[in-house]
This record gives sequence, C-alpha cells and structure tokens, in this order.
Amino acid sequence: MRFAPGIQARLDALALISADEGALTRVSLSPEQARANTLVSGWMQEAGLRARLDAAGNLIGRAEGREPGGPVLVIGSHLDTVRDAGRYDGPLGVLTALACVAAWIAEDGRPPFAVEVVAFADEEGTRFGSTLIGSRAFAGRLDPALLAATDAAGISLAEALRAFGLDPGRIGEAARRPGDLLGYLELHIEQGPMLERAGLPVGVVSAISGATRLAVTLRGEAGHAGTVPMAGRRDALAGAAECVLAVEARCRAEAELVGTVGEIAARPGAVNVIPGEARFSLDLRAPEDGRRLAALADIEAAWRAIAGRRGLDLAVARTHEAGAAACDPRLTRAVAAAIAAEGHAVLRLPSGAGHDGMAVAALAPIAMIFVRCRGGISHNPAEFASLEDIEAGARVMLRTLRALARDPVR
Repeated sequence: MRFAPGIQARLDALALISADEGALTRVSLSPEQARANTLVSGWMQEAGLRARLDAAGNLIGRAEGREPGGPVLVIGSHLDTVRDAGRYDGPLGVLTALACVAAWIAEDGRPPFAVEVVAFADEEGTRFGSTLIGSRAFAGRLDPALLAATDAAGISLAEALRAFGLDPGRIGEAARRPGDLLGYLELHIEQGPMLERAGLPVGVVSAISGATRLAVTLRGEAGHAGTVPMAGRRDALAGAAECVLAVEARCRAEAELVGTVGEIAARPGAVNVIPGEARFSLDLRAPEDGRRLAALADIEAAWRAIAGRRGLDLAVARTHEAGAAACDPRLTRAVAAAIAAEGHAVLRLPSGAGHDGMAVAALAPIAMIFVRCRGGISHNPAEFASLEDIEAGARVMLRTLRALARDPVR
C-alpha cells in the first residue's frame, strides 16, 4: 500500500478551504475551520473512527481497542494555519495519522488499546494571539482568562466559541486526566533545513525547544543630526544595534541555541533626528531550559553593559515564557527503531518551533516524527514535502504503531 498519494490528495482538498482567495488562511473557530472539520470528520468516519468535537473545538476521531477502559494512544496535530500559509504544516500530521490508523485497523484488526486522531484547535495562535489553545485545553492547562482575548475584529474567544456552537463555560470539559493517555505521537514537517542537509527523509525529535520573548526599550536623548558631535550622543538606535549583535554573538557560540530580533523601531523616526528611543524584541529558544535561561542572563548582562557605556536607560519586559518539552526516551526509541527498520539513518534533532506536543507533555509521554521539507521553508506558500518523504513518514508512523501494540508504553 502506498500512503502518500492519498494523503497528498486530501492535503490539496483541505488547501481549497481558505478565507483568502489565492492564499491559504484558515484561522481557528472560523467558518473555514468548520468546513475543514466537516471534511476531516467525514474521512474519520470512512476509516471507522467515531468523530466528535470537544468543548474546546478539538476534532477527535476515536477507534476503540480490544481492551476497553484503558488509556488511549493519541496521535495529533492541527488544521488551522497562519495567514498565507503552506498546506503541510499541521494537516500533514493529522492526515498521515488518519491514513496509518485506518491501514493498521484494516490489516491487523482492532489494536489492544484505544487510539484517537486529534486535530487540535488554534495551534498557530493566528486569531487570538495565543498559541496551543486547543492542546492546552486538552491538557487542562488553559487559563480561563484567555476567554476574554480578542481578535482583530474585537471578537473574544468566548464569543467565537459560541458562534462555533460551543459553550465557553464548559471549555474545561475538554481536559483529559493524566491516566487517560498511554502516550502522544505527532508527525510534522521539520520547518528547518537539517534533514535536507543530512539527505534524509525523516528524523526523530529529541525535544521541543522552550522559548522566552522579551520587549526591550532603550532610552537616550534625541538631538539634531547635524549639530550634536558623535562623541556626545546618546543614540538609542545605535545602542540597540549593538544589543542585537550581542544576541547574535551569544547564540552563535552554542549549538541548538537560537536568538532572533524580529522587530525594531526608532523614535521619533525622522531622517535628521538622533533616535532618542529604540524598541526591539527578542525570541530566544533552546531545547533545554537551563541553557536558555543561562543564555538569557548573559544577554541581559551584555545589554546592561552596553546601556551603561552609552548612557542609555534599559527596560526589559517578558512577554512570553514556555518551557522546553523533552520527548519520552522509550517512545523516541520506538520511532528511531522504526526509522532504522525502514532503511534510513537515524537523525535526532530538536524542534525549534512549538507544537501541540508541548502542551500534551504535561499529560503523557510524547514523541515526534519529522518529515523533510524543501529548503526548510514553512509558514509560506512555498512550503513543500515530496511524495517520497510523506511516504517515508507514514511508514515510520505505521511501524511505530505496530511496535507500540506489541509493547505499549506504560
């Protein structure tokens, strides 16, 4: 059996469901998301799974096992997208899981334990500015205050849930108990270049990196561009430039540590005025929290030294904090063994991007399969995974499922 052509056909069908003509945009709790859920729910039922929508808007397809009442193996990803997205980020994991579970049941009969294919709601955070909403609700880690968060049109998460036919007051009912889950498995495009550089179609994830995001302000003194001597300036933008280079230097010195300044602005913002204020962001990630926090301390110390030397005032506000999620050693060994059995070298690599597994890790052991994507490009219409690589990922997943059926992780 070849999986990839059918998976690709379904990816193409999903990509037609978009809020934007000529571009793929499908945000959570939207009419487009409802249409996507209906389509995927039909495919779940064709495969013999019982499909339902939980209280957070997660679409769940369940196949009962031979031993009722025991924990369930969850395989998941998401169907929502960023704006002007590619078609593989998220849906590839859901549709590969569905294809593999359908083949597994058709060929081997009912598994010894229940299996659920889950399409989590709002992984991307595109609409309400907060990621992993569905999987955090699933894990019982969603802050109810988030129900007041609003989208660009001023619609709150609570209002969007009601419009979607759900009761925001019951969102807590989406939470699963830790004993409910046997484990969690997720397949995803890599969204980076490491598999392509290694010449490999698939890899196994070692950990999902934690992330810290900061909003930084440097204040100096605005002045006339032509009359203030260079030696006497308190140029906030020049200080910010030095701070950015300090981030780059620290992160280049350590493998798997990445730091990005993605936003920067100078005020008052006139061509003939020395910037009196500069604001910039920092996104810092590493697969181990200790390494990330140590790097953060070094970076902030460097910033303080730069500000002091230049006569600038420094203010730092933390806007996001997410701990790293280590993948379970035993589940990861099962994935690695499946990769080797399929004839591929085993590459272990961290995920710098966040995934639903970060939230589910609070409930159960997790593992992830990465599939090579061309150029490492993601969140972009050019996002692409070949049929050969999709096939490799599906076969690794199915082999992993069969191995877990023989020796479940407890």
